[in-house]
Amino acid sequence: MDQNLNGQENIYEEIEDGAELDVGAAKEKIGKLKEKLKKCQEDKHEYLTGWQREKADFINYKRRQEEQAGEWLKIAQAGLIKDLLPLADSLELGIRNWESGTGNEDKDHLEGIRKQLNDIFRKYGVEEIKAVGEKFNPEFHEAVESAEVAGGEEGKIMEEMQKGYLLNGKVLRVAKVKVINNRK
Repeated sequence: MDQNLNGQENIYEEIEDGAELDVGAAKEKIGKLKEKLKKCQEDKHEYLTGWQREKADFINYKRRQEEQAGEWLKIAQAGLIKDLLPLADSLELGIRNWESGTGNEDKDHLEGIRKQLNDIFRKYGVEEIKAVGEKFNPEFHEAVESAEVAGGEEGKIMEEMQKGYLLNGKVLRVAKVKVINNRK
């Protein structure tokens, strides 16, 4: 007998082959068909509920992943803020000393704050974009001004107006620069 993909008999071919069936045989075939239909409906119901269960599980998984990503972001932000607190303390101390007139080492104090900030930046993968003396590169620099300089190399950066930064090798903020332009 022919089998279909589910291993069940192909009823249609059986009926065609036995065209001269009697009523008893026809009732028997109908009974078998009803059993197979019932089995198919049970399978359909099982597959449908399984699919619905998997869909709900996936939606719950996706929600949990989003919540977890939000928690990781909060933890990372807390770590950054915690690392910035000593910098804020140093800045506050410098302002208090300056206001009270006891801060004679303002430049040294500011250099210390800059060093603290650069250490924090390094820890988080932040680095400055080199600018002064470099060839202008629109990927890393934004020309906000240009100037003619006798003997200066065209397209070289002569002054940095605002520092640019990379975060893990990707541009976080371009450097705003003044570029030599000797074209006439």
